[in-house]
Amino acid sequence: MSTDPAPGRDRSAATRERLLDAAVEAFATSGFAGTTTRDIAARAGMSPAAVYVHHATKEELLFEISRRGHRSAVEVAERASASADDTVERVRAIVSEFSRWHAINSRVGRIVQYEFDALTPEHRAEIAGHRRANEKIMRDALEAGIDAGVLTVSDVKGTALALLSLSIDLVRWYHPEGQITPDQIAKLHGDLAVRMVAAA
Repeated sequence: MSTDPAPGRDRSAATRERLLDAAVEAFATSGFAGTTTRDIAARAGMSPAAVYVHHATKEELLFEISRRGHRSAVEVAERASASADDTVERVRAIVSEFSRWHAINSRVGRIVQYEFDALTPEHRAEIAGHRRANEKIMRDALEAGIDAGVLTVSDVKGTALALLSLSIDLVRWYHPEGQITPDQIAKLHGDLAVRMVAAA
């Protein structure tokens, strides 16, 4: 008999992932307030009691979905920012890749944007930190372009939020089965961002 505990840990991790997937489906369909732990358990093929073995509350599931989503989005923006030396192309890349991420992950994006107030104050504070990190990436790109004389921006903070909103707001209307692809929307938003801030 093996004494290696890894198989048990693997099963536990797989169960947690199944619960998170089920929670995404439930929250995307019914919203956080309209979803019960029983709903999530049913989608995961588990008993309601089994959910509490892995997550103490429904809010903890929402927080984990939100934390993973925000961390992933920040990583995308960081990679996009580092991918271009030219400051104009840096802005284009950040907005383009941020929009691509939100299109590909539109259900998760919709949940983490619209259910923010359902988080506990402690959890909201952590998620707000990830949002500030994304805003800083965008502000830094704009400031670099201003310093280089290739961007015209009168309000860096407001413009950064407006550019990020191009990506964030698409989760309100974007559907994967629609006619526009993530690549197409990424290009459109990247082009729009540059047109908004590039110096004449």
